[in-house]
Amino acid sequence: MAYVIPVIFILVFGFSVFRKVKIYDEFTAGIGEAVKFTFSLLPCLAAVFMLCELFEASGLAAAFTKFLSPVFGALGIPSELTKLILIKPFSGSGSLAYLNQVIAENGADSYITRCACVCFGSSETVFYISAVYFAGTKVKKLAVPIIIILASTLFATVIACLLCRIM
Repeated sequence: MAYVIPVIFILVFGFSVFRKVKIYDEFTAGIGEAVKFTFSLLPCLAAVFMLCELFEASGLAAAFTKFLSPVFGALGIPSELTKLILIKPFSGSGSLAYLNQVIAENGADSYITRCACVCFGSSETVFYISAVYFAGTKVKKLAVPIIIILASTLFATVIACLLCRIM
């Protein structure tokens, strides 16, 4: 595997020479586009990070956790995982910290910890990824894709907890 990247590099370089492409010019043009994209991404990421912090600091996270715990419990998701499920779409590091707390409180091989690990590993930071993916596009109708992603994440979480209960 250590040779894969160098071999790909040599093949691309060789193909470029064969096609008579000005490699340096194309490389610098690509870097210029990457820098422009990075700067267009910064406001979106700043908004996501600020909203994450506001969600936690305002008490909305605690209120949602309290409100949704019985709902998640009815779906077969342990109520201890409500905060993890709410934090994960916003913050990977915040949900990792909460996962560590769940492991410390419940032990490494408990049902709740298995569910937490599967939920953590099989879900994504939806709003961060959406900011990154959609920053470079002109798409403005983001509600439908985000709702679909969140609904599928919830469905996958319910199935994951069911499988953890069976196994």
